[in-house]
Amino acid sequence: MTENPDTILTQLPARLKEARRTQGLSLDGVAKLSGVSRSMVSQIERGESSPTIATLWNLTRALQVDFAGLLDGASGLAQIETLRAADVPSIDNLGSGCRIRILSPPEEAGKHEVYELLIAQGGKLESKPHTRGAREHLSIVEGTVDVTSADATSRVTAGDTARYAADVAHSIAAVDGPVRAFLVVQDA
Repeated sequence: MTENPDTILTQLPARLKEARRTQGLSLDGVAKLSGVSRSMVSQIERGESSPTIATLWNLTRALQVDFAGLLDGASGLAQIETLRAADVPSIDNLGSGCRIRILSPPEEAGKHEVYELLIAQGGKLESKPHTRGAREHLSIVEGTVDVTSADATSRVTAGDTARYAADVAHSIAAVDGPVRAFLVVQDA
């Protein structure tokens, strides 16, 4: 942390209130999401109470804000989070000949997930049904794939985007060479 402790304690109430308003949450909403009582949230926002680390942690999780960033005071609007290529988490054990790079932040899991898919020639990613109503949006950067969703199949080539139900069994198979694509999964 780069600021002096008194400055942090002085600015913390306003930062929490700003984060709550940015999320469009009421005091009751934050209380329900965080497990911190409504009255305590209100007291913290008014600067009448100093939260414990555990309370602050629960509030930052509920407000989907970075714990350290909240204390450092950098405005979320003035920050750019850069994840270097070497630091992007990947999954190499799903499907055959597939590498899945996870581009979305962990807090988006199950809501709005973004992946880069690297599929070797002849590789295939087979997926079981996701939650009811889930959809996938697959944009091909390089190569050609056959996308299957339930009983429907479509050939998708570089520059194309396929949108399909993901709450049924579905698959993406490389055709005629390696594939690079971006996959957005909604409501997984």
